[in-house]
Amino acid sequence: MPKDAAVEEFAGLVRALKARDGRSYEALGRRLSVSASTLHRYCSGATVPKEFAVVDRLALLCGADEEERRALEAAWTEANRARCRAASAAPTPVPAVSAAPEPNPELSAPEPGPGPAPDPTAPDPPAPEAPRARPRRGAPAPLVAAAVALVVLALAAALLGHPTRTASAPAPAATAPGRTAAPLPFTWSVGSQLWEGGCGHTYLVDRAPRAVAPPPVAADSGAWAGTHGAVHGGEALVRITVQGRSPSDAVVLHALHVRVVDRAAPLPWNAYRMDNGCGGAVTPRHFSVDLDRPRPLARSVDGLDASGAEVRKIPAVSFPYKVTSSDPEELLVSARTGGCDCRWYLELEWSAGGRTGTVRITDGGKPFRTSGTRGRPAYVHDSTEGRWIPDSDSGQTG
Repeated sequence: MPKDAAVEEFAGLVRALKARDGRSYEALGRRLSVSASTLHRYCSGATVPKEFAVVDRLALLCGADEEERRALEAAWTEANRARCRAASAAPTPVPAVSAAPEPNPELSAPEPGPGPAPDPTAPDPPAPEAPRARPRRGAPAPLVAAAVALVVLALAAALLGHPTRTASAPAPAATAPGRTAAPLPFTWSVGSQLWEGGCGHTYLVDRAPRAVAPPPVAADSGAWAGTHGAVHGGEALVRITVQGRSPSDAVVLHALHVRVVDRAAPLPWNAYRMDNGCGGAVTPRHFSVDLDRPRPLARSVDGLDASGAEVRKIPAVSFPYKVTSSDPEELLVSARTGGCDCRWYLELEWSAGGRTGTVRITDGGKPFRTSGTRGRPAYVHDSTEGRWIPDSDSGQTG
């Protein structure tokens, strides 16, 4: 199959990254959790990865800057579209359904002589004559239908079973009947009602200012948001704390993925700002997520410490990353949107002791929710008057 120009362009960028790094396919593949041959197919254009995350990790490993990573993502998007077009233009996988006719030879065999099926214990020559008359009474028809159903179910189970064995999902993920799944080799917790610097945040609330309580302290933000049915406005900060169970056996964190499950127009509610005019000298390292992108990625960003005489950079988290019981890690995610009411969750890939898996990070079992505030009436709280006033009247718009 001739290669599409978009695939060639994407493969050229991947080759350039690999050449810049200088490491072998095998060495880079180990860092990316893919085989050397898979990475070679990416570089040659024989294969386009189904997700951009693995290519973005390659770009980070090879020292690509933000502009290069955005260009690489744009090239991957076009190459992936070309791959999908090629797959739909050559629907060779669809005839795989023809595996279903396999029961026909087995089912057609009994039809010429249906006698042996109902009475396999009668080997005499006269026996076939009597069963031949039975189909006219309709008695064996349900039996034949049941046999057909059993054969089809057995074949379907077999066909569905093979991909499960060849999939990348780890064996421990499937739990045998009567057994309990092995516990995760680490613990994790999530905080979803965080404010920037502990004091700056915006909530969208479907209430008039007079029906909204004064802003709470940050520690009570969860209760305040729940009482008012508030939704994060413009940005949601999520903190994931991961800690291994053993001081010596490390758990390796490989990647953090973003999954958007629903997009809608931004909520037409009022925006209420919790700002109290405070600020911090430390900007923590975090993962930045642009929910307005078609395929949002968790991009690792450096932090800054301006508490000393000199501003010090806090290096961004770089996957793969190891955690133990004595060396936990906090992953801070900043998810922003200006143009949608987005519901989303995170997936954390891990491996330890020969096991691999993915943990879904949600807001208490529900997706996180963030909605844009552009064009919405904004209010701040006037502590002197004890009421919410338009942000434009506060004298501290910004």
